[in-house]
Amino acid sequence: MAWVSLHIEAQSQNADLLSDTLMDIGALSASIEDANAETADEQPIFGEPGDPPPGIWNKNIISALFNDDVDIPSIIAQVEAITGFKNLAYTCENIAEQDWVRATQSQFEPIKITEDLWIVPTWHDAPNPNGINIVLDPGLAFGTGSHPTTHLCLAWLVKQVKPNDSVLDYGCGSGILAIAAKKLGAKHVLGVDIDAQAIISSEFNAAQNQVSADFYLATQSPKMQADIVVANILSSALSVLAPALAKSCKQNGRIALSGILREQAEQVSAIYAEWFNMNAPEFMDSWVLLTGTKK
Repeated sequence: MAWVSLHIEAQSQNADLLSDTLMDIGALSASIEDANAETADEQPIFGEPGDPPPGIWNKNIISALFNDDVDIPSIIAQVEAITGFKNLAYTCENIAEQDWVRATQSQFEPIKITEDLWIVPTWHDAPNPNGINIVLDPGLAFGTGSHPTTHLCLAWLVKQVKPNDSVLDYGCGSGILAIAAKKLGAKHVLGVDIDAQAIISSEFNAAQNQVSADFYLATQSPKMQADIVVANILSSALSVLAPALAKSCKQNGRIALSGILREQAEQVSAIYAEWFNMNAPEFMDSWVLLTGTKK
């Protein structure tokens, strides 16, 4: 079976109406995308906590999928008649049938953190069978090891986790940092997140990796003072949570903070310096890892 993908140019004020109308007249799917994606004019719309709610890009592309026997000029005429918009600019392309599962899987290869630590999708063999391999598929929660912030935290954990350490992973997402800590020898690992889906994902991934870790929603988490605290979340959340994360770290314990852009590093480091002796930041691309030792 083949399909036709219709792409209509849209502004912020008409994107939702166009998308809804396409679904109403028979589109198999419809999505709103940034017309400037992957260009210098790409517009972020998903703010950090405390920012205004997410919106829609100023310039959009509405992408709608139809069966290949559809009459595209007729579809455009219907959309214009229903919405009142005239002279819509559009393009279309034919999409051949293919094995979508295989095509998706081909985009994800094992990720090397160190020679002895790898993130391996379930459909791949481990490149280093004798190393520490975290089995993890791309999913609904953040954290597959591909993002620099996750990579920085994992590489730091390799150097820091010792037998009998307790570890708190705040903002556990997929559970990847908690799972890594456990596989690296930590005795007790607690993962915390504000998203219920993250807890489900973390518990599933821990079971997949045959490790034992506890995962809780932030509102239900037991109190814990850990030898190691790691938090890979947004910088604004890190700033607000500084007193709580400091309280959760033992004296002489270690902390690692990521999800921080280069330009945010100095401010976040200054906040945590009240409780920690902060180390020089580590960089990967435009992202920063901040670490310190509890005073």
